[in-house]
Amino acid sequence: MTTLMTVLGIVVFVVGLLFSIAWHELGHLSTAKLFGIRVPQYMVGFGPTIWSRHKGETEYGVKAVPLGGYIRMIGMFPPGDDGKVTARSTSPWRGMIEDARSAAFEELQPGDEKRLFYTRKPWKRVIVMFAGPFMNLVLAVAIFLSVLMGFGINTQTTTVSTVSDCVISQSEKRDKCADGDPASPAKAAGLEPGDRIVAFNGDRVADWSSLQGHIRDTVGPATLTVERDGATRTLHANLVKNQVAKNDGNGRAVPGEYVTAGFLGFSPATGVVQQSFGQSVDRMGDMITTGVQSLIDLPQKVPALWDAAFGDGEREPDSPMGVVGAARVGGEVFNLDIPPEQRVATMLFLVAGFNLSLFLFNMLPLLPLDGGHIAGAVWEGIRRHAARIFRQPDPGPFDVAKLMPVAYVVAGIFICFTLLVLVADLVNPVRIS
Repeated sequence: MTTLMTVLGIVVFVVGLLFSIAWHELGHLSTAKLFGIRVPQYMVGFGPTIWSRHKGETEYGVKAVPLGGYIRMIGMFPPGDDGKVTARSTSPWRGMIEDARSAAFEELQPGDEKRLFYTRKPWKRVIVMFAGPFMNLVLAVAIFLSVLMGFGINTQTTTVSTVSDCVISQSEKRDKCADGDPASPAKAAGLEPGDRIVAFNGDRVADWSSLQGHIRDTVGPATLTVERDGATRTLHANLVKNQVAKNDGNGRAVPGEYVTAGFLGFSPATGVVQQSFGQSVDRMGDMITTGVQSLIDLPQKVPALWDAAFGDGEREPDSPMGVVGAARVGGEVFNLDIPPEQRVATMLFLVAGFNLSLFLFNMLPLLPLDGGHIAGAVWEGIRRHAARIFRQPDPGPFDVAKLMPVAYVVAGIFICFTLLVLVADLVNPVRIS
């Protein structure tokens, strides 16, 4: 059964991956056709074609390697300064430029002169290139909202899990009381495991975050309203100052950092809690912020990733993962000892996180990523607008093809990084608990 569930989890993730890629390319395809650009091909995957069919002027198909996808638009780059697209050069860098320019005009047919990508206004090209990543963002937001508001997530609640016997500074890193330690305010007030705190000093508390805020802001007498065995009780506690873990603003403890705050002395129970729309939006904002920071921190994680792949280093929980690693995690998700609906929710979260990563990564202003083409179109728009203001001749389309040598370097770096992540995913994978 374990093997079967693992395979099922991997298959479900791969299906989600393929759908995400197809959804991304659909954004490019639909907007390109909207603006009259001819699109000969729409493909999901790379390598040999497994299946394809022609509909209208476009070939739709699936290829063997599910590591991406593409649409092919006519005229992605403008002709050279001499108006030609087939000139050759002995310079390897110049050859790259000319090869890219030539490929942009393959399958050119009569009448295509008015259907070329580069002839569209910059704002239209920005929309076409942004539409792909935007579709991933839309899908990620839709899945996150559905999971957070429909299934809920495992989070800390206002229900009491354990009650501390005494007051111990968290910076001391001990969990046993010593002689002379005063009894915890929660213990003295009669708080018991299973109690659900519904109000603090008369203020209703619906979640752990607001209750924790009340506790940390209070030193001295406080009134707790709790539900116990179906009845409501009022307890009186005298909160004290104590060294407690510092929060990062998202409710997570900052390792090794402490603050002085009010202390009650109990641990909250965790449970699956459905989130409101506002809470869900806040959590998605945190996820996007974390995703951006992870992208910024990516270069400095390479040494640890190399050590995990080829040395004795441990694989960090937040280590970069590739498609193989994510599929492996998908298999582990379906083997978790949790209710089936939570397995589905966790898998959906994994797919949503993949889509969010696709959006953020593709928005980097580097060729051959979508963000690189967006940057080129924006720069062209700025140049042409400035020329009109200063009554200068129209500079014409910005020749993105001249940046192809940079694109090849970026692609090379990306391929090397992908191979490094692949090795790490195979020999020292990230595992979930």
